[in-house]
Amino acid sequence: MKLYKMNGAGNAFVILDARGEALNLSAEQIRRIAHPTDGAGADQVIAIEHSIRGDAFMRIWNADGGEVAACGNGARAVGWLLARDGGPPVKRIETLAGVLKSELVGADRVSVDMGSPLLKWEEIPLAERMDTRGIDLKIGPIDAPYLHSPGCVNMGNPHVVFFVPDVSTIDVAAVGSLVEWHPMFPQGVNVGFAEVKSASHIRLRVWERGAGLTRACGTGACASVVAAHRRKLTDRIVRVTTDGGDLDIEWRGSDDRVIMTGPVELEFESRLGGPLRRPKPHA
Repeated sequence: MKLYKMNGAGNAFVILDARGEALNLSAEQIRRIAHPTDGAGADQVIAIEHSIRGDAFMRIWNADGGEVAACGNGARAVGWLLARDGGPPVKRIETLAGVLKSELVGADRVSVDMGSPLLKWEEIPLAERMDTRGIDLKIGPIDAPYLHSPGCVNMGNPHVVFFVPDVSTIDVAAVGSLVEWHPMFPQGVNVGFAEVKSASHIRLRVWERGAGLTRACGTGACASVVAAHRRKLTDRIVRVTTDGGDLDIEWRGSDDRVIMTGPVELEFESRLGGPLRRPKPHA
């Protein structure tokens, strides 16, 4: 079975082409594949499987072994691989969150139509009814919280976005791990910290549910733009700068759909059971 190590703006994936073979991986096997030193080092492990609704089905596991419904940068990486197989540059990728459309727009750039954001409290989901533009969640002393009123968006998976004046001052791991399984979020949540640089630029860091601190998060970038625009902090077209690179996000007013565009990189190819690290260059 072919194995690809790829990244999308630094968001790391191991992608297994399971269209010709049965794949039945346990959570422990997923954790071993994704391990940063003993495995390939990945935020998500992805299997490409046959689909009757699209060009392929994308199955996604976080690094902790838990299966999830959506991964925006992963969809761009899979879209690039499918386009490399041949045929038109536009591919339909089925996921547990629905069918996404990817398009190769450059040698190493892919756009994905992530669909419409879910914004109702029960769609996130939250444990109780709240206005998702700014929920009642505070971090820090009750009378002087240093983080509060984050926005919530579901982009195929749940996101909470804190708006901060300087993201470099936030302990993303400490706060993210605290909020990830807060009782407010019965299914857990991805935790974003967004610094609005201008109406067209956001600096973002994300603590991903089940993966921890990642260099980029595609659904998180989409969620940050939706949450920011709902608060009238940005326009609908925004460049989101992550630790791993830039993603261009457009939340279209015409049809409510979110389009994400950014780079992908194929780091190496192998086979399942073969080497899981990039081969060292010869001296």
